[in-house]
Amino acid sequence: MAASTTNLSPLSSHLSKPITNKPPFYLFPQTLLNPLYFPLKPLFRAHKPHCTISSKNPIADFFPANKPDPEPGFIPSFTDDDKPREECGVVGIFGDPEASRLCYLALHALQHRGQEGAGIVAVNNNVLQSVTGVGLVSDVFNETKLSQLPGEMAIGHVRYSTAGSSMLKNVQPFVAGYRFGSVGVAHNGNLVNYRTLRAILEDNGSIFNTSSDTEVVLHLIAISKARPFFLRIVDACEKLEGAYSMVFVTEDKLVAVRDPYGFRPLVMGRRTNGAVVFASETCALDLIEATYEREVNPGEVLVVDKKDGVQSLCLLPHPEPKQCIFEHIYFALPNSVVFGRSVYESRHVFGEILATEAPVDCDVVIAVPDSGVVAALGYAAKAGVPFQQGLIRSHYVGRTFIEPSQKIRDFGVKLKLSPVRGVLEGKRVVVVDDSIVRGTTSSKIVRLIKEAGAKEVHMRIASPPIIGSCYYGVDTPSAEELISNRMSVEEIREFIGCDSLAFLPFDSLQKMLASDSQKFCYACFSGKYPVMPKEVKVKKVGDFLDDGLNGPMDSIDGGWVRGPKNIDVEKEIDPLYQQSKI
Repeated sequence: MAASTTNLSPLSSHLSKPITNKPPFYLFPQTLLNPLYFPLKPLFRAHKPHCTISSKNPIADFFPANKPDPEPGFIPSFTDDDKPREECGVVGIFGDPEASRLCYLALHALQHRGQEGAGIVAVNNNVLQSVTGVGLVSDVFNETKLSQLPGEMAIGHVRYSTAGSSMLKNVQPFVAGYRFGSVGVAHNGNLVNYRTLRAILEDNGSIFNTSSDTEVVLHLIAISKARPFFLRIVDACEKLEGAYSMVFVTEDKLVAVRDPYGFRPLVMGRRTNGAVVFASETCALDLIEATYEREVNPGEVLVVDKKDGVQSLCLLPHPEPKQCIFEHIYFALPNSVVFGRSVYESRHVFGEILATEAPVDCDVVIAVPDSGVVAALGYAAKAGVPFQQGLIRSHYVGRTFIEPSQKIRDFGVKLKLSPVRGVLEGKRVVVVDDSIVRGTTSSKIVRLIKEAGAKEVHMRIASPPIIGSCYYGVDTPSAEELISNRMSVEEIREFIGCDSLAFLPFDSLQKMLASDSQKFCYACFSGKYPVMPKEVKVKKVGDFLDDGLNGPMDSIDGGWVRGPKNIDVEKEIDPLYQQSKI
């Protein structure tokens, strides 16, 4: 049974002084390295649209692990198989008498974005009420819990988060009480200057209750001198660097914010009764019968209340968007529209490109379910070869299993995937998967298919090789563990044991995106980061994982990976301390 908690405003901030003496109504230029240097710039424009509007973190880098000195109390998270993991999904609902129940259903639709924890904050009679818990949405919430969350306004969150005893306190949404009321927040993304901001806040007297970067946002809101409330959010976001798609709730407002680069998705919809809905993906809107209207634009703040309806504000002058390409490759559900594009159509075209640029004589095309299915359909259609279900996925696999004393080879993969001998035996098989990360699971899938009698196994990967870790809210291994960062394509082919191997060409991916190509972030394929972290320090998990089977945390072998070598963290932080005391 999932652990859960119900609370009212469990976090609070009582700070003796603000971070800077900067006047509160000016914009922070992202181009400056020093996050506490705020020259004066004109305030954004606010306008009121018509009623209907159209249209942690375990992130590593390229540098070797040579710092075996983990920060006390920091517990790393890790994936349950050889795939990157989206960190979380968010929902916000305004103006529906069953807001919390709709939020609950929307979180179900976003369950693929996080399975470790879930929470909902609802507003009733100007009181923010919170229920959070560890586990799936269906584990955390029941009729009794939802009955504790009345009101017409709610936000929700699903999380793929840290493991261990500290996990529950890191489950969002977070709620904080400050001198002018209460605020709740749910965050999808990762702040690359979190450690610097936290150090400064703690030096000014802040007390942190979690290890989540999201709590920094609440402290920044609490110490802001800006008025009214939404300007506090703007004031806080001016100091943030990295990826954030967030929904906030107060006693009378729902606010949605997206970072200036638009790394993580956030969409807006509306129900027939006029209720406004924000969600990470359109699949959440579909389930609760909300009509998709548009994306929350990069750098935009949307404020919803009874008095003014929906107001759109420009948060920051923003550069060219850098939206996460992996949303279309792996994270999002195929029935979602993400960044204005159909995920299904994108993946189908990825498969078609593979069939055109890496053809091979074969008898059948199969997918590694579930994320490889649409690309496999595209490959089969273009190649004129039948698509069949050669691997059947079990949807009832838990996080741990007791293995018999006589060890079963590839135990974790066999729990999840079962080959269909009648489809594979004696056949030349093309296997389409969305990505290869460490390569350990791919090698076992190839072996599984060959043991089922396949004559040949040809792997086709519907993404370019992953050579870099993500800083923007995706749980990826350290760069040393990424097989494409260590081996050539031919070396990877030999490692996983297939007869041929081909990846989606990077140039072809960009060509397919056409005029939108420059709007996507390809850092995991190119190593070129739109926002370079200055002080990242994360846990390297190593090859402890065995196809999704978890063991005790203390048995994980690995070092701590610092941020880029050309940044001296201590020299960066020290001037910030000095300026914060001015």
